[in-house]
Amino acid sequence: MKKTALFTSLLFASFVFVSPGALAFHCPADMKKIDEALAKKPQLSEKDMAEVKKLRADGEKLHKDGKHQESVDTLAKAMKILKI
Repeated sequence: MKKTALFTSLLFASFVFVSPGALAFHCPADMKKIDEALAKKPQLSEKDMAEVKKLRADGEKLHKDGKHQESVDTLAKAMKILKI
């Protein structure tokens, strides 16, 4: 029983300390996917293209500011418009 409690505690602690770092590495991957999709000149309206570019820039700024979850969420909106 003690071993199970210790294992569970260690497992939980590893998620608490690893998660922000994992999110930090997720942002650049999403930005790369967006950049690759934009390089293929997707057929988007001017409005959607402007929105994607704004979301991409905002996501990068949030990433640089250390706001990784907000960055991931913002970049996800751009990826949704691009259907990636």
